Amino acid sequence: MELNKCINLFFSWQRCKVIINPGASGGRENYSAFRAVSACLPRSFILDLTGYFTRGATGCAARIKPGSSKSLNDMSKLNAISANNPEDFRRFTHLLLKDLKTLEEMLAAEVFETDVQRIGAEQELCLIDRFWRPAPLIMEVLEAVNDSHFTTELAKFNLEINLDPVEFTGDCFTHLEKQLHSYLQQLTDVLQQMNAQYILVGILPTIRFIDLEMENIAPRQRYFALFERLRELRGSNFQYNIKGIDELITQQEYPTFEFCNTSFQIHLQVSPANFPEAYNFSKLIAAPILAAATNSPLLVGKRLWHETRIALFQQAIDTRNISHHLRENRGRVSLPRQWVHHSVLEIIQDDIARFRVLLCTEEAEDSLKVFKEGGIPTLKALNLFMGTVYRWNRACYGIYNGKPHLRIENRILPSGPTVVDEIANAAFWAGLMNGIPPEYKRLWEKIEFDEVVTN
Repeated sequence: MELNKCINLFFSWQRCKVIINPGASGGRENYSAFRAVSACLPRSFILDLTGYFTRGATGCAARIKPGSSKSLNDMSKLNAISANNPEDFRRFTHLLLKDLKTLEEMLAAEVFETDVQRIGAEQELCLIDRFWRPAPLIMEVLEAVNDSHFTTELAKFNLEINLDPVEFTGDCFTHLEKQLHSYLQQLTDVLQQMNAQYILVGILPTIRFIDLEMENIAPRQRYFALFERLRELRGSNFQYNIKGIDELITQQEYPTFEFCNTSFQIHLQVSPANFPEAYNFSKLIAAPILAAATNSPLLVGKRLWHETRIALFQQAIDTRNISHHLRENRGRVSLPRQWVHHSVLEIIQDDIARFRVLLCTEEAEDSLKVFKEGGIPTLKALNLFMGTVYRWNRACYGIYNGKPHLRIENRILPSGPTVVDEIANAAFWAGLMNGIPPEYKRLWEKIEFDEVVTN
């Protein structure tokens, strides 16, 4: 069956919430169609999609992470929109599945860069006033600094700096540190003129409930679209229950507690052949890496976890209500629940099967056509979708110097408390990733993945 027919069936199942069951009314026709699709796309992907078809999916809207035009993660020019129009959603689904097929063909053709390894980072931070309270100055700051390395985050008092990637060799961490100090000095010069400053911390200890109002969301349409869509999917208020020395029990109409979280995200480029082992190892070491870098013990005056960011992010972006939990759907913020055996495709197929599309764009290309004509596709639809599934270790696709590559993004580390701490954390993680001992290969034969999740 040709790809377009597969996509039409895929879309129809999502919109109509058809349960693929040969014994149900109309089940034989559905099952025949399901078998036809199976002949076109990878079997494991189709089987995983069964659960997704059962749940259904409607509409789109969410947030992407913009990046520097020079960064490994260049999504800054992508115009993400809310797709209340079913035709927009259908078109995006079509492009998403084409991107998946294109990625599969690119991996088979071995076109990915393998002769160099790079490392990059994204610095999130809080803007504060002279009383150490959140300072909602993001738009004024961006206008004054006038540098594409600086961009918005969810809140008006958050800011993100995208570092240029460097080759993972020699004094690469010194280069990252110098870059970051340079950009932070630029920021300091601008903030001094506004009687403000910045702070590197996982959660700003002085943040108050009044700072978490919707009026403090950054004025970007994609952020408003995200919050509206999350609220629609949730169907009720967002519930928070985090217990430490103290306990936080509260609820919100919109998940603005996500304004609180800032992190230092590290990107490590890996070859397709090494990706499964590297990705598995990144999950194995996630807990001890985080334990050595905690920096978020306080939230609205409550003493909670050593790294409260983890629980807060999971609960703030959790669109499941009670009925969803009973069906054992996974939250969008999590570790994957299984080892990767063969390819990065396993991660992406699982995510597409399990999670609803939250965001659409009108700018995505026909990636399959681009690749067959000898070009390097951007896979915008796929990147956009993967950017709304918040894995603590995220699989990423990108293009640098005209060559496609894969990388692993470590999203688990908090911001701060100093640049030196952050670079040390990055070196610790990247060093472990680069020196995987032979006995830690084929982890699925040696360690139950439940133990990783428990940690």
